[in-house]
Amino acid sequence: MTAALSILYANETNDKTLSVKRELISFIVFCFNLFMVGFFLNANYALFEINPSAYSKEILNMEKIKAEIENNSSAWIEAKTAKYSRYKLSYPVSGIIHAKGLAPVNGSSVRVNVLEINAKINPSLEIKPQTASNTLNSRVKIKTTAEKTGAIAAINGGYFKPQTGVPLGALVIDNEVLTGPIYERAGFSINKDGSYSTGKTNITFSLKNENIDFKIDNINQPRMLSTYTLLYTDKWGKISPPPPKYGSVALILNGEITKISKTAFEIPKGGYIISAPDSEINKIKNEKKLKFITHYPKHFENAVHIVSGGPYLLKEGEIYIDVKEEKLSSITGRNPRTLIGYTKENDLILVTVDGREASSIGMSLYEAAKYMQKLGCFEAINLDGGSSSVMYVNGKITNSPPVTGGIPISGIITITSNEKISKL
Repeated sequence: MTAALSILYANETNDKTLSVKRELISFIVFCFNLFMVGFFLNANYALFEINPSAYSKEILNMEKIKAEIENNSSAWIEAKTAKYSRYKLSYPVSGIIHAKGLAPVNGSSVRVNVLEINAKINPSLEIKPQTASNTLNSRVKIKTTAEKTGAIAAINGGYFKPQTGVPLGALVIDNEVLTGPIYERAGFSINKDGSYSTGKTNITFSLKNENIDFKIDNINQPRMLSTYTLLYTDKWGKISPPPPKYGSVALILNGEITKISKTAFEIPKGGYIISAPDSEINKIKNEKKLKFITHYPKHFENAVHIVSGGPYLLKEGEIYIDVKEEKLSSITGRNPRTLIGYTKENDLILVTVDGREASSIGMSLYEAAKYMQKLGCFEAINLDGGSSSVMYVNGKITNSPPVTGGIPISGIITITSNEKISKL
């Protein structure tokens, strides 16, 4: 192009000719540049464009998933609307139906509140136990904990010691054992894959190294026998319980005993206290590299959360109430109740039953089992009841507990939602 420009300038004869030639040269240069840009873009197209085929497939796939969820949701709502046709219904969020009404019981009626949850059609839903505070010796009303956790819905959890709020029975949250079992009562778990399980809470514990496998009788529970070896974490509270008669408390840090005392002392973070007879403390006082081991039964081996209650109500669809084995014979009569179970399709069902009043006398354990069976549960257990029995939905207490708003309780089971996911 430089050579062509020089020749034209050498032969110009006047301003008019020069002007025409300059315009011609500019046009030639413009065309040449346009050609080169087009050639470059065509050659390197794959480097700059979003693959339209892949992008379209992704969009189509997401649209397909969304349509499938919406279709399943519509079919589910239609089926549950028919199932609870005699109840007053609401739909707090996708995948949850709340039914409120009367259930017939031996010629009478009792007030019930039912939550049925399908996490498959709303993967954002999370079912999880919650404690009243960061330590176990605390109680608050359900609304306080529900609002703090942003719960859409909630029910009360398992049994607890009224004086302190410490859960009486196994409680595991996010794979952390907060309290151990009592009488191996029935428990309910939420598993890694989103499924549910029930079974006896026969969880066991030990301190172990290459030399010893030392049995721990329980974790963060009140002492039931002076011969028991108990372990206390900082979840118990600031100060450990006193040792048993003829016993001591030993502080374990970094896998070995660093302090032994005949009186209670502070539980440090990252460490734990062993409270046991001196004969047991002596077995481990010189050991190092001790590791705390939890042994789960097969039915809870995939559990992320576990809440114990009791007794059993349904086992594989059949009524199964083992009150004597679980030492719960005193609660067989009609009372306010909280029930938890799940269907073969993995729908979670939560129920509160109002009681102790003329218009709603409550349910016996057998009546509760029959009702959960009628709702389609495959497995079900009883949770804490009486004055503790309470349900929370969308900021309100929806049942009528004996004490307005429910009494202060140790822990609850919440249903929360990640809205970003639910709006896929």
